Amino acid sequence: MRVLIVAEHASFKLGGEAALPLHYFRILRQRGIETWLVVHERTRNELKSLFPQECDRIYFIADTIWHKFLWQVCQLLPGQLGNFTTGFVMRFLTQILQRRLAKQIIKEKNIDIVHQPIPVSPREPSTIFGMGVPVVIGPMNGGMDYPPAFQRRQNPLESLMFIVGRFLSNFFNLLIPGKRRATILLVANARTKRALPKSVFDERKIVELVENGVDLSIWQNQDPTRSLADNEAIDSQPSQPRLTKFIYIGRLVDLKAVDLLLIALKQVLKQVSVEIEIIGDGNQKAALQEQAKKLGLLQSGSVHFLGWLSQLDCAKRLKSADALVLPSLCECGGAVILEAMAIGIPVIATNWGGPTDYLDESCGILVEPSSREGFIDGLATAMVKLAIHPELARQMGQAGKQKIVDCFDWEIKVDKVLEIYQKAIALKSFDDCLKL
Repeated sequence: MRVLIVAEHASFKLGGEAALPLHYFRILRQRGIETWLVVHERTRNELKSLFPQECDRIYFIADTIWHKFLWQVCQLLPGQLGNFTTGFVMRFLTQILQRRLAKQIIKEKNIDIVHQPIPVSPREPSTIFGMGVPVVIGPMNGGMDYPPAFQRRQNPLESLMFIVGRFLSNFFNLLIPGKRRATILLVANARTKRALPKSVFDERKIVELVENGVDLSIWQNQDPTRSLADNEAIDSQPSQPRLTKFIYIGRLVDLKAVDLLLIALKQVLKQVSVEIEIIGDGNQKAALQEQAKKLGLLQSGSVHFLGWLSQLDCAKRLKSADALVLPSLCECGGAVILEAMAIGIPVIATNWGGPTDYLDESCGILVEPSSREGFIDGLATAMVKLAIHPELARQMGQAGKQKIVDCFDWEIKVDKVLEIYQKAIALKSFDDCLKL
């Protein structure tokens, strides 16, 4: 089998969905499968350092003058508004260039199948069509809104853009028929399946496959340094109160609700001794640091802002923590949840969106986003529960770890993807015979 992966990005440093195509390329090449990758040049240096022996298999799309102009405009727009407007146009321009290059590679390398794993948005159109070979798109993951009690947290202009974008998605996907003409559309869950535009919806070609996976070589093969879940020797001095360490990993943006986590932490400290490490960066970082200062959390050493860290460093920090807390209010995926489970620590997350695809009561605590006050109280209650019941935390951590091995290992996921590739090739051959 000869595979061509087409993606906007392939990067661990950019995080989020950008890591997905990198994992596919990495594992397929490790298995000796003939694979090529087409991405934007902004990740050139990272990919060359990761795959020094595979540089001839990676093709880069350079910025045009229009990309540079749109990027400048995007910097002037608030938050997600830029992503939905100028960001979308930039991605569309990149895909047009990728389509042209992909056609050349398909002829030169005798490609059997094309896979476009990102963007994961179910509504964003694809230009990857008319390739002459089967095309697989996804897994897509989307269709998310804020919980009803938190609708007002979203910028009104961004809310309007969501509504307009969803309304226009049918038209755009008719005009740009990549998803409509794809051989197989992969969706991460039923929510995403419902979010597919009517113009591309075809029950016969939709396959459900989880979006994220875990590279166990990174997230399990770490030497333990300090973990409530793994270390039964909790404290050599019983008279000293044990300090339970929580951790947050993610962007510091409004939808992640780290501001509510800090308020919850203030409540927790009235009952038990805890601390939290906040890993990540974003436009809310300065405001969150100021909030932590006003709450007295910085002065007491209860909160530590560590900034952006590499995957390996994040794995080490997770291993030294007792539990992950992800209070995000609009999380489609939540790969960090799987990574914490792989390490063997329990997870506290919002009972909304992506976390519900991974967590249950055996390996974590899902907090209802019923109201602002109720959500804060729920976060605090969950943190106190894990802090005062270390055996429960240990059991949850072990259950989550086993769940990862059974269901979310990237190697298992790629096994399923290879089966899907074979199915797509068979479907394309069958369709071609019918046309004859």
